[in-house]
Amino acid sequence: MLKMMLRGFFILFFLNFSQSVFSSPDDPQDLGSLKITKQKQFLLNTFVVDSTQAGGFNYESGVESLSNLPVDLQSRCLNSGMQTNFSLRGSTFQQVLILLNGQRINDPQTGHHNSDIPFTKEDIKKIEVIPGASSSLFGVDALGGAINFVLAPAQEKKIVWEFSAGNQRNGYGLFSLTDKYKDLGFRVSIEDAQSKGFRPDTDFKKFNASLGTLLKLPNGSWENNLGFQEKEFGAYDFYTPGKGYPSREWTKTYLLNSALTLDYEGLTFKPNFLWRRHYDKFVLDERLANYNNHHTDMFVPSVYWQKEFGRFGKLGAGLEWSEERIISTNLGKHERNQKSVYLDDSLELSERLSLGFSGRWDDFSNFKDEPSGSFSAKYKILDNLAINFGVSRSIRVPSFTELYYQDPTTIGSSNLAAEQAWNYQAGLEYKKEDLTSSFTFFLRQEKEMIDWVKSDPSQKWQAKNITADNVFGIEYALSKKINQIISWDANYTYTAKEIDQKGYLYKYGPNYANHLINTVFNFDLPFGRQEIGFSYKKRPTRRGWLLMNAGLNYNLNLQTKIFMNFSNILNVEYQDIEGIPQSGRYMEAGLRLTW
Repeated sequence: MLKMMLRGFFILFFLNFSQSVFSSPDDPQDLGSLKITKQKQFLLNTFVVDSTQAGGFNYESGVESLSNLPVDLQSRCLNSGMQTNFSLRGSTFQQVLILLNGQRINDPQTGHHNSDIPFTKEDIKKIEVIPGASSSLFGVDALGGAINFVLAPAQEKKIVWEFSAGNQRNGYGLFSLTDKYKDLGFRVSIEDAQSKGFRPDTDFKKFNASLGTLLKLPNGSWENNLGFQEKEFGAYDFYTPGKGYPSREWTKTYLLNSALTLDYEGLTFKPNFLWRRHYDKFVLDERLANYNNHHTDMFVPSVYWQKEFGRFGKLGAGLEWSEERIISTNLGKHERNQKSVYLDDSLELSERLSLGFSGRWDDFSNFKDEPSGSFSAKYKILDNLAINFGVSRSIRVPSFTELYYQDPTTIGSSNLAAEQAWNYQAGLEYKKEDLTSSFTFFLRQEKEMIDWVKSDPSQKWQAKNITADNVFGIEYALSKKINQIISWDANYTYTAKEIDQKGYLYKYGPNYANHLINTVFNFDLPFGRQEIGFSYKKRPTRRGWLLMNAGLNYNLNLQTKIFMNFSNILNVEYQDIEGIPQSGRYMEAGLRLTW
């Protein structure tokens, strides 16, 4: 492995491939180096959606707002926040780490539930997409990268009321109240969405309720966020494309995150506790009413210290313990735990050279101990031109579904081993006042990759460890302010996978975006912000598709605006996941009041 790592290092170094960071304070997608709450190492080519800046598309969920970034959202419903898989740089949906305020919240049952995040768009301050090498800093599951949902602290007085309606009998409503009394701030948000669907068995209902508090202390703060979400949706062939099963699914999610942050004479001390409970009821064929009921719990207490040590940089250390439990009519009753210790450091060696390091050791109760970590470097050649490089090792333990699930088409395997991956990337970034551009070359070498495979179409899908595969590609990002009114954001990711097929048919391995292009034109007019976006996606062995979307806004005054959203304007027929048709043209109109 060391020989492979060195070979990759020299190939990347001499090819001078590139990476980077996007940032324009006037644009809703801000790509730039950033500081994460948990660890403070600088991160390479991170993409950020800042919800505090007014956007033109008026997305109903945080998940939907990722649509214009280099994230492959694999949706099974009209509403992207209803049932969506995340993929970064050709990863499977299980290989993306989902974070809430820097804390891992991946569903232990299956990655299909990773989009069950029980907070409204008013609760979310920004979303950070961290593809590739830097993402291993946060722990297991980050083979393709990480997505961090950062909640807004409850500290400003604000009331929001929003509702909208669209074709397919869609309805949406949101109410959020934030207030403050002395040193205590709080926020209450309630959200409801429902639709009759664009074809039979695609209807849905979603309800969110959340409570956030922030207590200012003499040397820090204590923040608590509690969220609840309930969903019901038609799931026709969601997990068995082409089989014709009229399926239905019900989920409930509870999530509590409590964080105490204290800072005394340059020493930061942060204990944190996270609890996530998830209920999932699923019926593969409603005509037979044979229900699967799953109940999972995840407990994660942790503590983190950080202090500046002069020339030794900003050094951090943390301890984490987690326990995952499941009680299921199909998967049985199981539990596992994990103990982790980690270090990170960031160094500013000069005005031009920055380095970042992280190291982590995970002790699993059901799998062998595994090390992981990362190294990154950035060197400014000129004031507005820099090169950077990153390498990391990441791991992922199998989900409970991969280990124990059985149904008429699928069977898990309790003998699965953990996945392992080496990520390498190198890049070039250019910044000036009205233009930001970056180019990245990335390579991921995976070992013991897990997929559902079969040797013959008549067989069941079975979970297996595949020996190895290689994922490589390029990533390009551009942000251009054309004039005082018009700005332009664009990104392109090309990804290719070399998989040793071994005569198997793969369920998820080939389902990645070979070409992924997003471009958005922003028009800041006197009466409101207008946006027109185009996205193109092409998967291996399938034709690509081009979608056009638009968001139109009219500000009646500083507190009130009316808006219209248009999705798939060209009415393109496409299947994000093969065998599951997506909605055609969709239109909605709404009103938003803020005071």
